[in-house]
Amino acid sequence: MRDILRRPDFRLLFGGVVASMIAESILLLALAIWVKDLTGSNGLAGATIFAIVAPLLLAPIVGWAVDRFRRRPFFIVANLATAVLLTPLFLVRDRGDVWIIFLVAAGYGLSYLALSTTLNALVKEIVPADLLAGANGALQTVKQGLRLVGPLAGAALYAGIGGWPLAVVGAVGFATAAVAVALMRLRDAAPQPPQLRWAAEATAGLRYLIGAPALRRAVIGAGLTTLILGFSESLIFAYVEGLDREPAFVGVMVTVQGIGGLLGGLASPALVRRLGELGTLALGVGLLAVGSLGLAYPHLWLGYVAMVVLGFGLPAAIVGFNTLIQRSTPAALLGRTAAAAETLISGPQAVSIGLGAVLVSMVDYRLLFLLMGVAMLSAAGYLWLGRRLSPPAADPEPKDAPTGEVAPLSG
Repeated sequence: MRDILRRPDFRLLFGGVVASMIAESILLLALAIWVKDLTGSNGLAGATIFAIVAPLLLAPIVGWAVDRFRRRPFFIVANLATAVLLTPLFLVRDRGDVWIIFLVAAGYGLSYLALSTTLNALVKEIVPADLLAGANGALQTVKQGLRLVGPLAGAALYAGIGGWPLAVVGAVGFATAAVAVALMRLRDAAPQPPQLRWAAEATAGLRYLIGAPALRRAVIGAGLTTLILGFSESLIFAYVEGLDREPAFVGVMVTVQGIGGLLGGLASPALVRRLGELGTLALGVGLLAVGSLGLAYPHLWLGYVAMVVLGFGLPAAIVGFNTLIQRSTPAALLGRTAAAAETLISGPQAVSIGLGAVLVSMVDYRLLFLLMGVAMLSAAGYLWLGRRLSPPAADPEPKDAPTGEVAPLSG
């Protein structure tokens, strides 16, 4: 991590993103708890997360926009717009105002897609290929480490003062990110003019994903994982009830998950060097499966262990996936490719979050966690079988890999 933080532009980007991550870590879970307290419904609490994920279905349009503008100005404007977007939360008073929380959550989901897609492109512009895993690992270390304090801080702010501080903290965080990135010395490359009709330009990232074997396998495996993992957004509230705890105790569980996330973020660059991007993604998904199986039995200390395992697996999967996309995609196409991947992954997740909000009131959550674990083990096996498509840097290039596929780019 020290090598990557020696780069001045990355330090500024890192500082700005950390500020927005602090806002995010405090904001997201607290919004769901806010809805739970206003309505008393586990399903509506999970639906808050669904409202955030659902706009990601617009990813092709967002990816096209990211590739049409210079990345740094786009990132600055998107952060400032997100800060303004949070202000309607000041108007929420009672159950009748829950729609405002859902509306803000949906708008935040759209801005999150724009910010994450642009961040992938910015990282590739300022970081050499051999340090991409380290950069992604550094960002994930902070993001997952914030789970140690962010959810508890958000729950404390909400319990002590109410929902309005969430808007203040969020707005300050995103505005700080905009200022930090504005100080970067990066000279953005001018975007390439469109070569095709609009529809063909917007779907170019999807076509690239389908044509690259490693990316195709990664998206299929990760998509199946998120299709199953989305159930947990509602199930975690039922799990906490099974422990005879208040809804705010979800913040404690997510904080425990942050311990594993911190370790996973630190270990991810080494895992990519050892296993390759697909191998690291497979390991991460396998650990998510093991953690889900651990939550099938409601016991406090077993739950803590399961959350640590889940926490470790999540950044490993994300770093493997993001590094694969960055290394194997041309810069001019990266926004659309990352956005297309987000659609194919978050689309199933949106469906599963909505379905989980319904199933949690119809099916025993313990059975659902068990089924989740088994399904994700299958996804991990599928990913592991294709790990040679993105071998570690020290591995020789496969002789039969066609020109333009991912394997030659992973070193």
